Amino acid sequence: MVKKLVILACMLQLISIQVLAATKLTAENTQLLTVNSSLIEKADFVVTLPSSYGKKPDKQYVVLFDFHPRSHALLAGMHDWMSHNGDWPWLETIIVTAPDGHQGLGELKTLAIEEQGNQKLLDYFERDLLPAIDKQYRTNGFRILNGFTGNAGLGLYALINRPSLFNAYFVASPVLSKDFAYVIKDAPKKLAAMKGKPRFLYMTTNDSKHDLQQLAAFAQMESILKANANETLDYRIKRFDGSYYMTQPVLAAAYGIEALFDDYHQALAADSEISQQGPQAIVTHYQYLSEQKYGFKVPATRSLIKLGDSYLETEPTKAIEVYKVAITDDPNTVSAYDAVAAAYAKLGDFEQAIKYQGLALDKTNHSFYKKKYSEKLAKYKQQSKL
Repeated sequence: MVKKLVILACMLQLISIQVLAATKLTAENTQLLTVNSSLIEKADFVVTLPSSYGKKPDKQYVVLFDFHPRSHALLAGMHDWMSHNGDWPWLETIIVTAPDGHQGLGELKTLAIEEQGNQKLLDYFERDLLPAIDKQYRTNGFRILNGFTGNAGLGLYALINRPSLFNAYFVASPVLSKDFAYVIKDAPKKLAAMKGKPRFLYMTTNDSKHDLQQLAAFAQMESILKANANETLDYRIKRFDGSYYMTQPVLAAAYGIEALFDDYHQALAADSEISQQGPQAIVTHYQYLSEQKYGFKVPATRSLIKLGDSYLETEPTKAIEVYKVAITDDPNTVSAYDAVAAAYAKLGDFEQAIKYQGLALDKTNHSFYKKKYSEKLAKYKQQSKL
């Protein structure tokens, strides 16, 4: 009897663990956000916070929302992998997905799809969901809307009707045929009239049998985007021909993230059009990214250092001038102090080399760089005595 009770207890424990896993609540940083609204009954959205959320109380984060409940584990896992290496290539992000089978939310989606001009779904986003996320969590104002098939069609619907809700829209294999959410009908006029801060669209499809019936509408939407292009919308169109249908949201999210944050991560080449205009042009470019596209600081450091490095062998004094612009732009950037120190050492000015290498050492907590900068500082001190 005792043995049977032990077995039963173990089975109940296993079932409870499986139930918790199914509701996505076992992850340390995963929780439910209850959103109240006058439009629909309260809804519990699943939220996964970045692993650093509790460790960096002063940091604010990007938000990504997806309508599909099953996308949560996929997106949270992809994000954890693609962001754990220093926010690269995916800036640390709060992942939010909708509740499964919520009647009121489903009705708002149906109205958006079937009634031209009905924007109650967007009202729900603007009045209730997004403010609730911002109130509960440390967000930085940058938002991504991610969707697959019908939810991708709704992503385009949101983009053309209320582009300010999100900064970036990832739409994989969007449903657009049969007047879906009236996107095709409304897009030409509304895209042409789009104003405000930059918006980013990553729209994808493929040649799988499931997407064949949407290819004509997809091509039509692509033509509309090209015909009504303006400075507000930066759009990219990608085909993943030869890949499986259910792989599309994985590919679209990964490639979309890389394309979206590319100008954040990739330094400008020293011979780029912007860099050739000088360090101030670089600073101006990154001010635009910071103030217009992202809404948070995008450092110009690496692009300025690349430009400075191009002068180091022939004009070290000019290199120092550029490196110091990087310090002015971001006084906490250790790499710029290190670069200045190396340039002064090249000139034989070890007093200044020691000064700036010491500043680089003081400003880093990274064990690798502490060791590296300590060794360089000792070298400069030794050279100064020769």
